[in-house]
Amino acid sequence: MKPQDRSLPTEEARDLLQLVREISDSELAPHAATYEEKEQFPRELFRLLGKSGLLGLPYPEELGGGGQPYEVYLQVIEELSRAWAAVGMGVSVHVLSCFPLATAGSPEQQERWLPDLLAGDLLGAYCLSEPESGSDAASLQTAAVPRLNGLSVTGTKAWITHAGAADFYSTMVRTGGRGPNGISCLLIDAATPGISFGPAERKMGMRSSTTAQVIFDNAIVPLSRMLGSDGEGFRIAMSALDSGRLGLAACAVGVAEAALELATEYADERQQFGRSISQYQGIGFMLADMATGIAAARALYLEAARRKDAGQAFAHEAAMAKLFASDTAMKVTTDAVQILGGAGYSQDFPAERYFREAKLLQIVEGTNQIQRLVISRGLSV
Repeated sequence: MKPQDRSLPTEEARDLLQLVREISDSELAPHAATYEEKEQFPRELFRLLGKSGLLGLPYPEELGGGGQPYEVYLQVIEELSRAWAAVGMGVSVHVLSCFPLATAGSPEQQERWLPDLLAGDLLGAYCLSEPESGSDAASLQTAAVPRLNGLSVTGTKAWITHAGAADFYSTMVRTGGRGPNGISCLLIDAATPGISFGPAERKMGMRSSTTAQVIFDNAIVPLSRMLGSDGEGFRIAMSALDSGRLGLAACAVGVAEAALELATEYADERQQFGRSISQYQGIGFMLADMATGIAAARALYLEAARRKDAGQAFAHEAAMAKLFASDTAMKVTTDAVQILGGAGYSQDFPAERYFREAKLLQIVEGTNQIQRLVISRGLSV
């Protein structure tokens, strides 16, 4: 969907979306395939996006952010993901990693660190999952033990986007007993001694987005870097994920939109039996279903975003949006490969890359089975 065709709250938002479309088409899309093939992280592009004001959009201007409603920010994520899914998801992860400081940090902490985080000079990572605690996040084991000079952090975080590339890590650690009430949140500088990284995961898709373990071995973190109160980390983490799921939903719509555009263009150009294959009902109906699913997914994440912007509860709607949008992306990209036929199975066309990227979005930031659990529990009286 082009910026001029979107429903946006202000002309400023429309200008912003047009800028993002121009950056995406000129600076992102031409390089995506090469970086994906080389499994190379595009750090310089995140600096460009930071200088363009795109890494802190949903946070207040007085904190150094862009002051944009989530309704607008998520459409920026969709635009970026349409051009390069790993970059769109990377921006979403960075915004997620800023969430604990922006919402639970003290005024002194925010004044000290937040401007650099939101300006894009620094890139963030969000550390919650561990090798033995993924969906069951409340069972995490990474421990932060009091020492004279702060907290000694020891443990391993797994499947961390931007691991080794990030400048700061918003990290959930255990400072108390078992369960969610024993978890706290730390803002850890990447230069802290005692931090190392595992080898990059060899992923099916989004290979230009570095993912690895973050290993803490007696890493001393000052008490001044605890965000919120001791034991408040799990609440912060779950609240952050509610917002993060909307970012992933927007990523999914962007990937699906790219796949639909490719499939439509190919179907219009591909001639069989004397006419373009888009004129055959079998193909035309597939394209119609793809377009309808994308429109529905976009409407779902925008409704959740508008609830968030209005200060209403939105966790239930965020889970629905993430579930439906990522399942839609998987269906749309699968159909795009089918419409392109042999070309869709070839790396000469991006359909197979979109397919691989869509699969990750059904898993990351809460599998779709977890989303169904969240939704079903929300239905209980």
